[in-house]
Amino acid sequence: MRELKPLFDSNRAWANQIRGEDPDFFQKLSNQQMPRYFWIGCSDSRVPANQITGLLPGEMFVHRNVANIVPSADLNSLSALQYAVDVLKVRHVIVCGHYGCGGVRAVLGGFRSGLVDTWLQNVVDVRQKHAERLAALDDETARFDRLCELNVIEQVANVCKTTIVQDAWARRQHLGVHGWIYSVNDGLLRDLGLCVVGAEELAPAYQAAIARPGPVQL
Repeated sequence: MRELKPLFDSNRAWANQIRGEDPDFFQKLSNQQMPRYFWIGCSDSRVPANQITGLLPGEMFVHRNVANIVPSADLNSLSALQYAVDVLKVRHVIVCGHYGCGGVRAVLGGFRSGLVDTWLQNVVDVRQKHAERLAALDDETARFDRLCELNVIEQVANVCKTTIVQDAWARRQHLGVHGWIYSVNDGLLRDLGLCVVGAEELAPAYQAAIARPGPVQL
């Protein structure tokens, strides 16, 4: 326990700083959470959602797992999505991957790590689906980066195909689903140009994102 004391010290310093900026912050936060954003990201310790977007606690609802995957049968990610959309009424679902993702690297290199290999089968499926596109890239780093991007694009499609999102769109709920990627090397987010706000938009938006060679320039 003594080894963890610095974390408690840092917590007190952080709480004191927040209260110094806004004395009522935690009282207001405890009454209700009303985030506009739902973030589906990787568990990687270098990609903390609130910090890299500059948002305070309460402004973003977050779900993270290895390689930012949203499988159709995963009750964990789907329950978080359902709560975000149906209860919190978020306006934006952001699927954010990152370059240098260890899960994607394991799939690309054929490395085995144990139980997590079963989870990463979802990324294996992405790699196989886009095998020709990846093979056309000469550089291993380029293939790695592109698989990270393609994984995000496929997970955005998975989110859009859920009954949760389909039903929200059917009842005219304002909801956008976005695909982003983060670079640990420079700390910047990049837009993969995939934003879907209705069921009819998914197919053309998905095809455009797949055909695009990388992030859009903002």
